Amino acid sequence: MSCLPVVSIFIFLYFGLVFGAEKSPTPKPKVETTKRAFFVFGDSLVDNGNNNFLATSARADSPPYGIDYPSHRPTGRFSNGYNIPDLIGQRIGIDLLLPYLDPTLTGQKLLNGANFASAGIGILNDTGVQFVNIIRMPSQLQDFEKYQRRVTDLIGAEKTKKLINDALVLITCGGNDFVNNYYLVPNSLRSIQFKLPEYVTFLISEYQKILMRLYELGARKVIVTGTGPLGCVPAILALRSKKGECAPDLQQAAELFNPQLVDMVNSLNKKLGNHVFVTVETNYLHMNFINNPKAFGFETATDACCGQGPYNGLGLCTVLSNLCPNRETHVFWDGYHPSERANRLIVQEIFNGSMKYVKPLNLSTLMALDFIEA
Repeated sequence: MSCLPVVSIFIFLYFGLVFGAEKSPTPKPKVETTKRAFFVFGDSLVDNGNNNFLATSARADSPPYGIDYPSHRPTGRFSNGYNIPDLIGQRIGIDLLLPYLDPTLTGQKLLNGANFASAGIGILNDTGVQFVNIIRMPSQLQDFEKYQRRVTDLIGAEKTKKLINDALVLITCGGNDFVNNYYLVPNSLRSIQFKLPEYVTFLISEYQKILMRLYELGARKVIVTGTGPLGCVPAILALRSKKGECAPDLQQAAELFNPQLVDMVNSLNKKLGNHVFVTVETNYLHMNFINNPKAFGFETATDACCGQGPYNGLGLCTVLSNLCPNRETHVFWDGYHPSERANRLIVQEIFNGSMKYVKPLNLSTLMALDFIEA
């Protein structure tokens, strides 16, 4: 029997070891999944910077936005500081969420959750058409699916399913479907197509489809916020009010929409047999501020802190705008969005409020029950 020369054996073993080592899979870095994740969907009330990565006018990426944020710089939040997702996240002990479009949202950061919201969107796809390039709700849900595939590659399918099921989810939309659709211009297409009550019924039916899709994608603890007092925001007062009175047509829209949203969510919970969805009556909370601002430490609930014209409600908030010296005294930061302090009071009610404001149970109770069941 012939034998390989010694040199040939050495070469064979050397290259076998080298190429064998190259073929060995690189071990995945260890990732921790002990924290609860948090996911956010919706419009400018909860967007924390996705639109910064888009070619759209619906952006909050220039001063004085972010003036009271820790960096004192604009972040894409439509606020002087923190917005509602930030404050909820702080209370449940997670790091500040990154926008889904942020390229640094990779690796371990994915397990914290993500913010998919985009300023200007509504329940309907034709809402906010003037903003052109925004992430409409179907695309936000598609991004959530992509997110889950990325996390599955990181920690596997079983752990990803648990991460999603255990996560807290916040969804905020609906206001733009009135302000930037039905009432955007006189005789808008939707106002010709529907009388207001029928339009509200249509919106609720479409919103139900969105919520059910979230459920199908694994969401099991979802906070659903109603619209605020649409007719009382400074931008509407500037156009329609003479003495600070709220616009009755937009107020009627909010008063029709919010109770139907609560009823729809209650029926979904009964159908699913659990408290999957929790509604927050942000309209009532805001009306408390508007009807008696001084009781909550505010000086004004009509004038925006940043803006121009009547009630500081006209146009965009820019470096050329009037800027109040003390944001703590204003319910509204700009023409449409609450100040950080107003957001803090709203989040306080989300966690500890009575059934007048949060149904069927507040977030503290929901999380306590979740802890007991776990």
